[in-house]
Amino acid sequence: MNTQTFDVTGMTCGHCVSAVSSEIQQIPGVTDVTVDLAAGGTSTVTVTSDTPVSETDVATALDEAGDYHLATI
Repeated sequence: MNTQTFDVTGMTCGHCVSAVSSEIQQIPGVTDVTVDLAAGGTSTVTVTSDTPVSETDVATALDEAGDYHLATI
């Protein structure tokens, strides 16, 4: 098992959590997605998968879910 954490912006509510979780779970190998919502700020998305997932795949899933983006430091 592999666990990765991604910082995500643009999430404001439970609907956002549901949309993001649903899209990320469609990435091949993903077994679980949990979200620590920081409404209007930077939320933490934890992805558990069989093998590491790429930031590109996560960014694509976020785009499919709505106006959500990986946070840049």
